[in-house]
Amino acid sequence: MKISLGADNAGRQLKDVIKKHLEDKGYEIADYGLSEELPTADYPDYAFPASEAVARGECDMGILVCGTGIGMSMCANKVPGIRCAHVTDCFSAEATRQHNDANMLALGARVTGEGLALKIVDIFLSTPYSGAERHTRRINKMMAAEKNS
Repeated sequence: MKISLGADNAGRQLKDVIKKHLEDKGYEIADYGLSEELPTADYPDYAFPASEAVARGECDMGILVCGTGIGMSMCANKVPGIRCAHVTDCFSAEATRQHNDANMLALGARVTGEGLALKIVDIFLSTPYSGAERHTRRINKMMAAEKNS
């Protein structure tokens, strides 16, 4: 499985920890930055390329990290085909995969500690979509609204 990663200054260190964790588990990584601290690093500059890689099918899933996770998730969800969930707990990581078939995860480095973040990542990546009719119906409605906007 190939995972797209992106982070701004606030999320760069946690992104690097996640990257090593995933590489150690055998995942292929496409790192869209940030790889060094830049005083003018804006989260959209990293969220969009990482999200577009997932939308194009170049990566199977994506993980974005900024200070809160909110800005990154907002950017990702502007990309057609992306269902990015801003997650702060393990239950939500599991539920968004099972119920929403989320293909991207957004984390906040200033609000989620490293240990919890790695648990969330593992749960998110290992939980399959349930395929339940009610969830598929809801996802289809969500994606149709995206096309109409």
